[in-house]
Amino acid sequence: MQKTIEFINEKTNNFKPETGIILGSGLGELADEYCDFAIPYNDIPDFIKSTVHGHKGRLVFSEIQDKKIVMMQGRNHFYEGHSMREITYPVKVMKALGVKTLILTNAAGAVNESFKPADLMLITDHINNMGSNPLIGPNDDALGERFPDMTEVYKKTLITTAEKCANKLGIEVKKGVYWANSGPSYETPAEIKMIRKLGGDAVGMSTVPEATVANYCGMNVLGISCITNAASSDTSGKLSHEEVIEAADSAKAKFKSLILEILKNI
Repeated sequence: MQKTIEFINEKTNNFKPETGIILGSGLGELADEYCDFAIPYNDIPDFIKSTVHGHKGRLVFSEIQDKKIVMMQGRNHFYEGHSMREITYPVKVMKALGVKTLILTNAAGAVNESFKPADLMLITDHINNMGSNPLIGPNDDALGERFPDMTEVYKKTLITTAEKCANKLGIEVKKGVYWANSGPSYETPAEIKMIRKLGGDAVGMSTVPEATVANYCGMNVLGISCITNAASSDTSGKLSHEEVIEAADSAKAKFKSLILEILKNI
């Protein structure tokens, strides 16, 4: 960790971000528009390179709305073969750099039948069905407790702020529970039915490990899902990653406006 932090501080002239944003599939344009300087993941000690289309794989630093921001332009996933500790290492780095609030974004499939493509969903809670936990292994007491409380992973005050910002901008937002699977295969119709019955509103392959570690480290977390496909419990609709990117592209204008307004108000 010390090696990573020293490298980043040297490259950024000791830039001290207070807010972190992790940008999901198709949502990286914010980092392109607001980029004072950027470091590719493969240059940073102990970071792993993102391999997924739609993820540029850069740590981007910027000042937005008078706030110092660090953005992950793309993330690494459990399904790429990395360990949970590897994919959440950047969250611990953000904490060490000074980040207090972390905004997590993702592209997710709808499970709730009232959701439609390009909707934005504020995450109120999550269900971890990934088969692992990023906190497994020796505990670093300097970062957090061995058995962290998970009662309010996604801060209610931040959710309220995001709702107010959306109302101000005339953007309709949904709220719901994010269900995380390991991937990389999409869900079967039977699995969608199961998730719906067990309380999931949207399903994806990320976010939960990062939210768990951020909560463990004492960071305030806000989660936003971009819904990329309508709910389906039958075999009539085929899913593809291209469809995910397309839906995220169609939502990126309102997504960007909402993020900028939220940054102004936190």
